[in-house]
Amino acid sequence: MNPRLNQLQPYPFQKLRELFRDVTPNPELAPINLSIGEPKHATPEFIREALSGNLDGLSHYPLTQGSESLREAIMEWILRRYGADLDPVTQVLPVNGSREALFAFAQAVVDPTRHQKMVLAPNPFYQIYEGAAILAGAKPYFLNTLPDNAFRMDLALVPEEVWDWCQLIYVCSPGNPTGKVMELAEWQALFELADRHDFVIAADECYSEIYFDEGNPPLGALTAAQRLGRDPGRPGSRLVVFNSLSKRSNVPGLRSGFVAGDPDIVARFLLYRTYHGSAMNPAVQAASTIAWGDEGHVHENRRLYREKFATVMPLLKGILDFDAPDAAFYLWARVPGDDAEFARELYRRQHVTVLPGSYLARDARGVNPGKGYVRIALVDSLAQCEDAARRIADFVGSSR
Repeated sequence: MNPRLNQLQPYPFQKLRELFRDVTPNPELAPINLSIGEPKHATPEFIREALSGNLDGLSHYPLTQGSESLREAIMEWILRRYGADLDPVTQVLPVNGSREALFAFAQAVVDPTRHQKMVLAPNPFYQIYEGAAILAGAKPYFLNTLPDNAFRMDLALVPEEVWDWCQLIYVCSPGNPTGKVMELAEWQALFELADRHDFVIAADECYSEIYFDEGNPPLGALTAAQRLGRDPGRPGSRLVVFNSLSKRSNVPGLRSGFVAGDPDIVARFLLYRTYHGSAMNPAVQAASTIAWGDEGHVHENRRLYREKFATVMPLLKGILDFDAPDAAFYLWARVPGDDAEFARELYRRQHVTVLPGSYLARDARGVNPGKGYVRIALVDSLAQCEDAARRIADFVGSSR
């Protein structure tokens, strides 16, 4: 077996199950799970119909590159959303959800012949980044995102030799778990570093369509590049963007997303995926094509999240310490005492599940930046989220 498997840490939800293993939650209260970022709004009926109406496609092997109609639909959405006019043949590649692609990308990008191999990522982070780096033979290097730097990655704190060893950096904007959106100056600094040290940028934007001001969508990497006078689709741009229908269209089980950007990198990633055996189901391709082409259901999706944040945040203000996120559907909240103990007792007494922040982070340079925080995913119904907020307030009040 690959010995690098022994370096992988348990997934956060495995840790959570262990934390709750001997706990009996309050039987008088119905369970409410706000720990996992799984959208629970209804899947739009037109997507379901497109999926079921294209089952004849199952009689054919799909192309790894995806159908022309799907790549065109993704390209047109990118043009509408980011203003980037990409070539659907050379700069867009459908993938089986962003999770699978984010992991596979490191396996294709990291050069095993280099003596020092590093993959950089924010901390806290989506654990796929770490596992992808380790199994590609690279060492993860974490950039702590802390309240004293407004939960942003401070690129200036990274030693020069680490940039020299860096082959890939994962960035997540809007961020998981903080909801922080990268600003144009941050993108400029990152692009300049990539040019100087020759590493690839993997921009994870799976939360890009969950935001609060319809007239002000989060800045994306493709838009940032253009504003800075860079063509994000040119060879040598070193930028590849990842996105998904899971959060945007409430279809996490569809496993449908895309990568887009530097055509040289996309071409090499396509070669890797051709051997990897990761072509998308033809019926899923058909449903994805129609999903990328519709914005009405996405507007409604955002309205539901806005309603939940507008209800929940006043109930928890003064109870927990948090700022409204720039985007995404998480509250990243500081809690009194130990975060794991807080989650455990909240589950026991109020039957509400949240995720300890320390489970989403690693100790780096003497600190675990998730320690003392919990991630609250407002993915359930408005009534459930409101009930959970009231229970959290009762729990904190009774613990003082």
